Order: sequence, then structure tokens, then C-alpha cells
Amino acid sequence: MSLAGDLRAAGQGHLADALERLEGEARERLRAQLEALDLALVARLVDGLVRGDADQAAPEAIEPPEGVVPIPRDEAARAAEREACAAGEELLRAGRVAAVLLAGGQGTRLGFEGPKGAFPFAPITGRILFDHHAAKIAALRRRHGAALPLYVLTSPQNDAETRTIFARHGHFGLAPESVRFVVQGTLPAVDRESGAILREAPDRLALSPDGHGGLLPALRAAGALEQMRAEGVTTIFTFQVDNPLLRVCRPEFLGHHARAGAEMSTIVVRKRAPEEKMGVIARVGGRTAMVEYSDLPDELAARRDERGELVFWAGSIAVHAIEVDLVERLTEGGTRLPFHRAVKRVPHVDDADRPVDPPEPNAVKFETFLFDALPHAERTLTLEAAREDEFSPIKNAEGPDSPATARRDLNRMCARWLERCGVSVPRGDDGEPVDIEIDPRRALDADELAAALPPGFRVEGPTALGPPDGA
Repeated sequence: MSLAGDLRAAGQGHLADALERLEGEARERLRAQLEALDLALVARLVDGLVRGDADQAAPEAIEPPEGVVPIPRDEAARAAEREACAAGEELLRAGRVAAVLLAGGQGTRLGFEGPKGAFPFAPITGRILFDHHAAKIAALRRRHGAALPLYVLTSPQNDAETRTIFARHGHFGLAPESVRFVVQGTLPAVDRESGAILREAPDRLALSPDGHGGLLPALRAAGALEQMRAEGVTTIFTFQVDNPLLRVCRPEFLGHHARAGAEMSTIVVRKRAPEEKMGVIARVGGRTAMVEYSDLPDELAARRDERGELVFWAGSIAVHAIEVDLVERLTEGGTRLPFHRAVKRVPHVDDADRPVDPPEPNAVKFETFLFDALPHAERTLTLEAAREDEFSPIKNAEGPDSPATARRDLNRMCARWLERCGVSVPRGDDGEPVDIEIDPRRALDADELAAALPPGFRVEGPTALGPPDGA
């Protein structure tokens, strides 16, 4: 059957008509996008998530998580933490870990043009997020003698610019061949009533990234899984570009994951309140799963135990360790992760190629989420971390989870490190420390900082500690 015939058979005949109206390069542009569509998948998604209601029911039989490894609070737990740390360090030294930075998003919500990873977040140096995370990778490689390849997941929207930024900055000191770029897939937005695929321009479909779950098929399609196998990598550490506080490839987490024989593990922090918009790790149908805050009934979200603590407290910070074996299993013959719907406002052109700027959400976008791999894992592990050490994302221009709160939390963390080293840190009338930056190549934690401070080091005002000589 011809392309036009395929489109009409799939209920998308308006696209065949649009193609016929175009000429020259414009026609070829649209044709290339149409030929790349998986029409059978789009039809299945429209039937299930637009005309049906497959994604709207809240999960049943939601139970509290089991076996969460808590923050150590006694000597036995601290000893187990040390053993896990040693196991994680061995994984890193053996070259069995790859880091994957999820960086497909744009800085639109921050009022920033370009990839979110290019956002200048640091209060003194103006360092960008890409640079900050690359410095952590460099520090881990030096500390553990680790190969630790870095994979950067981009989207078609920001891939070229992201590669250019890394190249322009000399890959932020990392060997270029050790930084690998993987592009996630896209899916078309469809009209929320009819399921018709929308066009953003007469010669272009309204495409959007397929969600962070798109990492898994993207790794397979790019040959990254084969590359990992060839290099002896067994475990993938995934993290988000917008969380500068995170301890990347934290050995304790990797060690707990390995010692438990887990196929997928998750770091969580305690939710501040029932209404906080964080997904929670729970048991659903007897298996570990992540329940979106919008899917957790209010009664369950607010439930407390006899100590007054939230029963569903384990807020996911979107950090995972996942075995290469599991990724291969989930992507064989196409991804096995479920698709979700997101109702959005999508400007487009109508059947007469006239621009339409809808005032209300008019379209459905389809996404997969990495956390949906959890129920497929034979064994899982959940590790509790201290929020002040691991999680302060940059998502909003102002208010909570903004550049201002991330800078505040980084200052507080750096001040804690310095004070543990016996260094006095000036504070303002509000009790907040002065601006402090500590390059990850100088220190990844307070213990390392103690050995890296210059003799007689003092903080008298805003202070930036750069990398050590030769780093």
C-alpha cells in the first residue's frame, strides 16, 4: 500500500491530503516525517488513551513500600553502609558502571532559551549544569580509577545544541570519546477529541519527546547496550540534569543495589507533606512500583502511622540503578513500558494550513516513564537519602524548586562541609551562609574536603573553591 493509503487506513487521511498540497522541499520534509511514523503504535495509543480511559484509573491495592534501606542511625547500620560503600567502589573500579544523564528538556519554564543543562545556576561562577555534572564524573574517575563512561540523553529538539555546547567547552575536561550522546524518540501529538495527528506547520508534524522511559529503546537503537557489554558495564546509573545537589554514582547506593542482587533500584527522600507533588515508591499488586502523586488517592497520601509519620513517605527523586540485563529484556522487540497520556495545549495548523493557537489544552501527548520498569524487575531495592544532601531540583523560575532554592541548598551543604572541617562560615541576618561553591573535582563530600583544603583556609565572604591543580 502507498503512504497515502497507509495514512487513510490508519484514520489519518488528513495528513495524506496535507502532503498532496505541498511541493518541493516542504513536501519531502513532511513525507520523511510521515514515513518515520509507527502508525500502528499511534493507532493503538489513540484507541487506548484518547478514545479509551486506559491511563486514568488509579492503581489498585496500593501498599506501603517494603524493605527500604533507611539513613543509618546506629552503628550496625553505619557498618552496613560502609560495606555497601566498599562494594560500590569496587564496581566503579572494575569499570562495571555507566552514568546516564537525562538531559532532553529545554529551559522554557525557567525563562531560559536552550537546553536546561546549559542553565547557569552557580551563584558565584555562573557555572552551567552540564559543567557541574561533568565535574562530578571527572572526580569519580580520579577518585576510583574508574572508566565511568557518560551517556547524555538528548531530544531531537536539543541534541545538536547540546553536542555543540559540550564540544565548545572541550567536553568540560572529559575525554571526548568517553562522552556519548543518545537521542530519545518522538511521538506525535494528537487532537484530544478525534485522535487526529496534529501538524505544527504545514510541512512539520507536532512531535514531542517520548518521555524519560524513551531512554531504554534509545540506548538499544544507538548501539549503546552493545557498547556497554563490550566494555564490561553491567549497571547503569541514571540521573536528571536539573538536580545539582545529587551525589552522582554514590558508591553506597551502587553497593546496596549490587549486594541485594537488584535489577533496578531507586533513591527516595521523605516527602515534606502529603500534597507535595512527588511520586512515591510503593507496592502495587505485590510488586515495587512508583505511584504518581496524581494517582495516589488523597486518603492514602494523608495516611499516617502510629508515630504520626506519612505511610506513603518515600518520594522518588528520579534516580535509579538499572541492570543492563533488564534494559535488554525490556527493549527486545520494542519497549514493554506502558504509555501515559498528557493533555497539553499544542499550537498547530488546521486542515487549511491556517495557524491555530488554542486557549485551552487541546491535544494529547504520549510518554513512557523510566520508573515503570520497576514492576518488571525480579528484585528491587529502595534507598532513603537525606533530602539536604541529594535533592534540590531546578524546575520553576521562582518559588519552590527554583534556581534560588537550589543555590540556597547548595550553600547550606557547602557550609555544613566546611564547618565539619572546622572552618567558620559567615552568615547573614537570616541565618543563611554566604554564597559558597566547591568544585566537585576539589571534593565530593566533607571527608574529601578536609584533606583538600589549603592550610589556614578561611571563609570571610562569598567563596569559590575551584579544582585542585592538575584536575
